[in-house]
Amino acid sequence: MKIAKVEALSVAMGDGTGWMPTSAFVRITAEDGTVGWGEASPMLGGIASLGVVARDIAPFLEGQEVLDHAVLLDRMMHRLVKLGPEGIATAALAACDIALWDLKGKLLGQPIYKLLGGAWRTRLPCYSSIGGNAARSVDEVVREVARRVEAEQPAAVKIRWDGDRTRCDVDIPGDIAKARAVRELLGPDAVIGFDANNGYSVGGAIRVGRALEDLGYSWFEEPVQHYHVGAMGEVAQRLDITVSAGEQTYTLQALKDLILSGVRMVQPDIVKMGGITGMMQCAALAHAHGVEFVPHQTQPGVGHFANIHVLSTLMHMTKPVELADRWDRGRPVFRNPAEPVDGHFALGDAPGLGIVVDEDELASRATEITVGRDQRPPAGGQY
Repeated sequence: MKIAKVEALSVAMGDGTGWMPTSAFVRITAEDGTVGWGEASPMLGGIASLGVVARDIAPFLEGQEVLDHAVLLDRMMHRLVKLGPEGIATAALAACDIALWDLKGKLLGQPIYKLLGGAWRTRLPCYSSIGGNAARSVDEVVREVARRVEAEQPAAVKIRWDGDRTRCDVDIPGDIAKARAVRELLGPDAVIGFDANNGYSVGGAIRVGRALEDLGYSWFEEPVQHYHVGAMGEVAQRLDITVSAGEQTYTLQALKDLILSGVRMVQPDIVKMGGITGMMQCAALAHAHGVEFVPHQTQPGVGHFANIHVLSTLMHMTKPVELADRWDRGRPVFRNPAEPVDGHFALGDAPGLGIVVDEDELASRATEITVGRDQRPPAGGQY
């Protein structure tokens, strides 16, 4: 079965406002009309990655065999290597990988987790990932955490800072006070994570990390800038609390460097690097090194379904699945939106990803990205 068409779509989600008003989808159609859906990282709108799909990847994939997709995407990775390739190119490839897995599952009549070797579980607990806390007072943080916990009934909670990444150690006493207030709210047995969003120096991270240890927090996410791999490892090795990182890591080799630095919980994102194929490789790498594999994932549609298919296949799932802010963004476009029930996400046995798209709603919200279509290189061209 050959690939007939590859489309890059920018889609307005939810009410089109807030911290992430659009999603970046890829639709791949086989010659028999079967459709596979993929998703790229929507950071800064995802337009750059969609442009790479439209100009560079689509002409190469169209006319190729669907079931050759691992070879095809490895070839494209190396054709795009001079873009970095970290970030824009890897997100574009991730979207295509997810779409081809979805397509393959539909053609073979199997859910993706079956094609990956089977599921250890098809009901997965979630954790509430609560952002924006750098700008909130202690009381506001407590109110927001209480609201989310009541609504979602999560197995765990993560409080995120989402602060100014150009500044370090802005309000360490205030950050510790917020962490303490959340512990008091949720009680001594609650599983809680703290995501610094790269907000501290090494010294600041050690100070906050020691406080989190005393408060019984379970993990400390991205305490320093992600590009300071050695510093991230130093913090991880000097603290007892589990230090996690990896949502801004875009290749398997870079994830290996993070692990070798001393990080013991890795969090690559399925729509930023590798797609389903890449996440399975990351899971194997983490397992080989004895570190926890807990993917970052904040998208309520295609990316979420792809992520839980992967997580269902893991023997050792040590943390719940991320449930981020504004999860309701997926409702208008998907007829079976990914919503937790009693604090859990469920996987069905529908072929492929198992998502059902409202085509009329999608058409009213989607803009096809055709950047550089008239300047596309030939499918066999070199760079």
